[in-house]
This record gives sequence, C-alpha cells and structure tokens, in this order.
Amino acid sequence: MNVIVDYFLLNLALYVGFILENKAFVWTQVPDHYKLNFLLLNLFWFYSSTVVELYKDVLKKDADNTIKASIISLLMFAATPVLIKLALPQLNFSNTFLIYFFLLLFPSILVWKTLFLLVRKARRRLWIEYRKVVIIGANQMGKDLYKYIVDNPEMGYKVEGVFDDKNFNAEFDEKLLIGKIDECFDYVKSNGIFEVYCALPNSESDRIKTLMQEADKQMVRIKLVPDIKGIFDNNVMLAVYGQMPILMPRREPLDNKSNEISKRAFDILFSSFVLIFFLSWLIPIIAIIIRLESKGPIFFRQLRSGKDNKPFYCMKFRSMKVNADSDSKQASKGDSRITKVGAFLRKTSLDELPQFINVLLGDMSVVGPRPHMLKHTEDYSNLIDKYMVRHFLTPGITGWAQVNGYRGETKETTSMYKRVEADIWYLENWSFFLDLKIVFLTVWQAIRGNENAY
Repeated sequence: MNVIVDYFLLNLALYVGFILENKAFVWTQVPDHYKLNFLLLNLFWFYSSTVVELYKDVLKKDADNTIKASIISLLMFAATPVLIKLALPQLNFSNTFLIYFFLLLFPSILVWKTLFLLVRKARRRLWIEYRKVVIIGANQMGKDLYKYIVDNPEMGYKVEGVFDDKNFNAEFDEKLLIGKIDECFDYVKSNGIFEVYCALPNSESDRIKTLMQEADKQMVRIKLVPDIKGIFDNNVMLAVYGQMPILMPRREPLDNKSNEISKRAFDILFSSFVLIFFLSWLIPIIAIIIRLESKGPIFFRQLRSGKDNKPFYCMKFRSMKVNADSDSKQASKGDSRITKVGAFLRKTSLDELPQFINVLLGDMSVVGPRPHMLKHTEDYSNLIDKYMVRHFLTPGITGWAQVNGYRGETKETTSMYKRVEADIWYLENWSFFLDLKIVFLTVWQAIRGNENAY
C-alpha cells in the first residue's frame, strides 16, 4: 500500500505538472517526450527510495526514521533529474515543469507519510504479524526485557510468558510465570514459539551453557541478555573485534568519520552564509554602537574549554564594561557590568554571532555543548560526575541544553548537572536532523526571547 500510494502521488504530480505547464494540451494525448520523462522520473524515484530503504519494514520502522527516509529520498530524487538535465539537456526536462512537479510532490508525499504514521499508530497491533517469544529469568533483566518488548510493538514480538525456578521480581506480574526452566523447551515446541530470551545472571553460567546446548538440539533460536547492570547504568554499544565482544558505555555517532565530515561540511556552509550575508554588514553597525556607549574593544575574547579540553579563544561582541572579573565571574541578572547595548545583545543572543568565525576556524561547531570558562571546567569537573564527557565533542554556538532552557547563569550545581546531562544526551543521539531541529529552535527562541538570557 505504501509503495502504491507513493507512485500514485508521483504520477499524479507528473500529470498535473504537465497540465499546468501545457494548458493547451489538457485534453490531448501526452507527447512522447513527456512519456519518456515520466518513465525516467519513476525510475529515479525507484532508485532514491531503494538507496534509503524507504519501503523496508514500513510497519515496524519508527516514525522519525520514516520521515527522515522520506525527506532524504525526496532530496536525492530532486537532485537526480537536475543533474541529468545539466549533463544531458536533450532529455527536455523543462524548468517550469520540474518546478510545478516538485512543488506538488514534496508536500503530498510528506502529508501522506504523516497520515500513514497516524493511522499506523492506531492500527499497528492489528497489522503486524507478531512472533511469539518467551523469557527465561524472572529477575530485573527479564523484567526490563519484557517491558521493552511490550513498549516497542514495532519489533513484532509478543511475550507469551516467563520461565523461572525461583520467586518473581517484586515488580514483575506473577501471572506471566508459566513454568519452571526445565519445562521451557517442551512448551516452546508445542506452542510454536519463535525465540527464547535467556536473562539469567552471570552466576548461572553453567545453566546458561546447558540451555544453549538444549536449544541447538531442539532447533530453537535462543538469545542471551548479558547481565551488565552492575557495570553500566545506561545503554551500551556492542562492537566485535574478531571473535571478541567489546562493550562501550555509550554510543557516539560523531565518532563515525562520515558523520564527522557531514557535520563539519554543514558548519562551514552555514557559518560562511552567516558571515557573508549577515556579519559582513552587522559587525560595522554593532561596532559603532558598542564604541559610542563605552570604551574598549569591539570583540571580547576569552579562553574556554574546547574539544578534548583544549583551550581556545571564544569570540563575542563585548557586552560589558572592561573588568577584571570576566574570566572568573558569570553574568547575573541585573549585573552592573553589562552595558545598555550589551543587555540588548545578550537578550537577543546577537553577542554570540562572532562565534561563527570560531566555527569557520574549526574551534567550534554550530551545534554542540556550550564552551565554559576554564575556571568553571576545573570547578565543575570535581563536582559533577561525567562532566568531562561533554568535551568529547566540539563546543557549539547553541546546543540541546540551550534549547531546553538550560542556559545563562548556573547558581546551583543542579542547574549545571542538567546542562551536562543534556549535552551527553546530544553526544549519544546526534543526527544531522537533530542539528537542524536545534538550529530552528534556537532561531525561534531568539525571536521569542528567553528569560535566562541576560
């Protein structure tokens, strides 16, 4: 159904685009060269949607990935005919036709995908053919696994019950207990169970080996849930070096070179755009206004903690009178050091704009954890667990913490803890689309105003 609707919308947009461009041909047969163009564009869509696996697991894929794959498919699809038109102008891709076509196709595909996701959310349990599984182990790991499968129906699994020789975890529903561990494989064979998940603790390694051997004899798929709660308090990443499993305490998408390159490319393009079209005329105007109100430099340069905790000079428009406390004392509400012009610059975040020069130089990124003063890094690294983890990333002009309200003065350690927590979440969940979302929210908050900006 997903494929059929997409191709229907594609070809409807093609025909309507043809009508809009050739009003005289509405009631006549479509010319042959248009038929060739229609066929080529259908092939381009097939290529684009296949590359991003748009139609793979449409009932199981989560909503964010579905929308993301749709947008990438559309962008790839839009680029293909444009590039071919440049290389092979004889194919007669009319500019007017392509504009009409894309203006019709983009919103219709995205609206359809959104409607599909809304309907799927309500009907998914009926559409997905669930595979039955059982869990061995009524401990905390078994409970967590059961809850995860129940909370994520897109996985396509249904837990039939739990096998354990001992009493249930206090928070586990005892109605789920359907037998002793030794009875598991008889139940599996007679009830068409697809997989067995073993969540027994490491202390029962001999029992686990016996269960694995029995599963092989009975031709039953078994998966092990390693007991690592005592080591890690969050999600972990698994890598395999040869035959050795390696557990990492967190995922770091930007540790991937291609992700790092794409983020850096975005930083260069975005900062260049801001510098050329905004700062080229804003700097002289703001410089004159700053100088008219108070003596001192136009820019304020301060050593701050960068990636891998390497210090760099962070640039801002000067918003305070020249003072001796700037490297140790945060700005506070009603701070007498802030000038009238500076108060406006800070309220609108215009004082941060020179940091796009830092971005172009590679010291900062458009999005990332905010760089802190060296003294704050030294102080908070001794007070907050995992504080230094945020320095695995290149610091940013804006970040996930800032768009969630964690900005400005940190009077209490709790405020900084929440900021660090948000920064680490960003490190573990980075995506290009998350960066775009943060940029959009930052612009919106700058327009709307933020009570913590002073």
